[in-house]
Amino acid sequence: MKDGLAPELLEALRAISRTQRLLVALDFDGTLAPIVERAEHARALPASAAAVRELAALPRTYTAFISGRALDSLRVVASPGEETLLIGSHGAEVFTGPGSPALTLDDAQALALREATAVVESVVATYPGTRLEAKPAGVVLHTRTADDDVALAATESARKQLAAIAGVHLKDGKRVLETSVISSDKGQGIELLRGATDATAVVFAGDDVTDEDAIGALGPQDLGIRIGPGASRAAHRVDSPEDFTAVLEALSELRRTAVESGVQY
Repeated sequence: MKDGLAPELLEALRAISRTQRLLVALDFDGTLAPIVERAEHARALPASAAAVRELAALPRTYTAFISGRALDSLRVVASPGEETLLIGSHGAEVFTGPGSPALTLDDAQALALREATAVVESVVATYPGTRLEAKPAGVVLHTRTADDDVALAATESARKQLAAIAGVHLKDGKRVLETSVISSDKGQGIELLRGATDATAVVFAGDDVTDEDAIGALGPQDLGIRIGPGASRAAHRVDSPEDFTAVLEALSELRRTAVESGVQY
């Protein structure tokens, strides 16, 4: 399972596998699951899902999914184990176990969300092939199933109108325009998870521009991996979710060996 991994990445995995308390926090779409036209059809690659479960079963090893999806959507497509922590809506939603507080909006945020939803509804009605995704603290314009020129026009129209709404925060992703009424990002999610687990080191992997916030929150003791092309601050890169499966399998094997041999530091 280590065959084909770059020697530098394999050595980084070996080193981080020896940390006392390891957090493996992963983006979902484009990382564990291949990108698909309709978000509801996404599923993790079986071997990647199995490797995450194996990691979660090891002592002093914690797994988390940190996604732009709403938590309800993430639970449907990812089928996380009970022990896996969840960050949804780019950090606006958090599940760290029973008793995690539900997301609530104040009156101003609720009004901004209604106004933003109306804008995206209007854009979707105007531009064929675009779709709306509702979230507890935001609304998303999806353009993956639209023609390129239509997608560009729809995104520009939505951006102009949404930017005029007080309290709205915009994020660009792969053929999506994300709107949120809560200022949050995956970097904040990483710090929250690090604190919740007392992790001594974190592995994070992601494929999109929004994942760069999480990569930017990593320290010298951590490991960031970029999936696919695009500018990134990650020290390591693999080409696809299929290639990332081999990374997870190698990490699981190395972590098990470190735990069993007691070579953690």
